This record gives sequence, C-alpha cells and structure tokens, in this order.
Amino acid sequence: MTAFRISSAVAHAFPDTLIALVTVTGLRGHEPWPATVTAVEDLERQCAAGTWQPADETDPRIEAWHVAYRSFGTNPRRMRPSVDALGRRMAKQGVLPRINPAVDSYNAVSLRHGLPAGAFDLDHVTGAVDIRHAEGAEEFTPLGEPGTVESPKPGEIIYADTTGVLTRHWNHRDAHRTRVTEDSTRVAFVLETLHATRDGHLLKTAAEELQDLLVPHSDRTSVHYLSPAHPHIDI
Repeated sequence: MTAFRISSAVAHAFPDTLIALVTVTGLRGHEPWPATVTAVEDLERQCAAGTWQPADETDPRIEAWHVAYRSFGTNPRRMRPSVDALGRRMAKQGVLPRINPAVDSYNAVSLRHGLPAGAFDLDHVTGAVDIRHAEGAEEFTPLGEPGTVESPKPGEIIYADTTGVLTRHWNHRDAHRTRVTEDSTRVAFVLETLHATRDGHLLKTAAEELQDLLVPHSDRTSVHYLSPAHPHIDI
C-alpha cells in the first residue's frame, strides 16, 4: 500500500486543488491497446482538420498552472506544465509521441481535457508520496537522463517519496526511476486541476476515460480523489 498526501502548506496555497489517482494492478503493457491507438489517432485527425486544438496558455486551465508556477518561483514559459508542453508539441507537429500504451493513454486524455497528467510505477516508489514544497537538498533524476542528478529550488512544489523527487515544478517533468514502461504492472496515474469548482467535472470525466482505456489491459483499476479536504489516500 502506498500513501499519497498533500502537505498542509500546499493545501493552504492552492485550496481548490483536486487530484485524481487512477490506480492499476496487473497492467499488461506488451499487448495491443486498440482503444488507445484510436484515441490518439482521433485527436491527430481532429487537430489536422481544425475541429479541435489543444488548450494553450490563453486557456484558463493552462493559465492557472502558469500562475501557480510563478508563485513558487518557476518561469512557466521555460519550464512548462506538462499539458502545456504536450499541447504545444501537438499544435506544431500535428502528432503525439508514441511512448508505450499506458503513457499514450494518459497523454491522450490529458490533451483532450487540458489537464496535466502523469504516472508512477509503484514498484519503484519508496514509502509515501508527498506533494509538498521542496527543501532544496532533495535529488531528482530526470526522465530519460539516468546519469543526471538535479536538486529542486527551495519552495518549488514537488512530488517526492522517501528516496527522492518524483516530479519537478509540480508537473513539469517526471523522474526516471518511477517511469512507466511496458513492463510496469502496478501504476498510479495522476490527473490534476487547481480549480475544482470550475473544472472538477472535467477531471472526473477524464479519470473515467482513462480508466476505460486501462480496464481491458489490467486485473484491477480504481479511482481515488485527493484534495485539501481529503489530503491523505492509501492506495
């Protein structure tokens, strides 16, 4: 069992935060995922046809994250929120990167709804996962750079376990250690909003869509919600 917790300081600073945790056991990443392929290709076709475009920084969903990033000292145009960076790539190139079925699934859901998303391989998480302000001495190895070690700036919001940092700048970039691969079988997927009163319904729809993509390729899935009112969940 892994605990996910929002620190009291983060809850106080962002009181309308709502985070969906879609958890999966028995994930089968090596088999075909036709529904995910269709979801990704549908977004690409809609983008090419001009019937849908990814949310950009003028959209309130993305703008909220830019404001949050600036509040803890991060320039959001240099270190962009994950959904913002992914949307810019989609708008420019017209295609989504293909990583693996699980990652492609949350990328498609993230873009469709304009909400940041990520995932952690729970077999590589140690202890509880805390969403908190960094102290500055923690260590982070960026995804795809196993030989690199960084330290977040004090006050930067991070996801962290007892070993180190799992995400920097809240949701800008994930850690290499807990990355989701085709071999991952026990995973926590994360979807986030800073404005639950406005976008909570979108978050819940997105979580359901992601769960629908995961169900055919896993033994068990469940959805939990983390918020300042419910700051601790055991999964």
